[in-house]
Amino acid sequence: MEAKRQFVNFSFYQVDPLWRRLSNGEKERAREEGSALIERYRKVMMIQSYSLVGIRSDADFMLWRISETLEPFQNMSAELRGTVLGQYLKTTYSYLAMTKRSLYVDPHQHPEPESSRARLEPGAAKYLFVYPFVKSRDWYLLPKLERQKIMDEHIARGHKYPSVKINTSYSFGIDDQEFVVAFESDEPADFVDLVMELRESKASTFTVRDTPAFTCVRKPIQEVWTDLGA
Repeated sequence: MEAKRQFVNFSFYQVDPLWRRLSNGEKERAREEGSALIERYRKVMMIQSYSLVGIRSDADFMLWRISETLEPFQNMSAELRGTVLGQYLKTTYSYLAMTKRSLYVDPHQHPEPESSRARLEPGAAKYLFVYPFVKSRDWYLLPKLERQKIMDEHIARGHKYPSVKINTSYSFGIDDQEFVVAFESDEPADFVDLVMELRESKASTFTVRDTPAFTCVRKPIQEVWTDLGA
């Protein structure tokens, strides 16, 4: 039986500087309210929280959400807007995608069951590197066998960095990009080296856009709130 595909959302938030002018008591109540909301929605979807404070100027934290339907994303976001904390938040980026079985065979691994390709299972790595991705139309005009050959080289380069796990989701028709890629790793240096090496692959010549790029630090939601300013 084919596994049910998932919707994937990466929402990036920026906090208004006025937040830091609230009293400690007001901020603590707001943090508790926000945490309770997230814990409640974890019963219906997967939610991972990340801090970007001190890393990017246009986003302070990110929620990686995975659900079998779109509605939990909407319902949670609507409720978050109604909280005290939500009054001080701006969504600066939000990427929507879906899981899908890869079109390309990985020659370096045994064939995986459909379920393992149609569903994402986030790990416990400390860092997550996220960016939207768009290929040129010329890529899709190449014969399938030629694309597979090009991807064989691309995949082989990726396997040289086992400390980096890639999560690919597909946005065709439901968002502005074609893919959203999220790399999990405990070693940022390995990810930098991987991306540099992938730039030398033939597949990279068909890249139109792979920015903005986000470096996210995985933290429990209470630590994320603390990073916003105690």
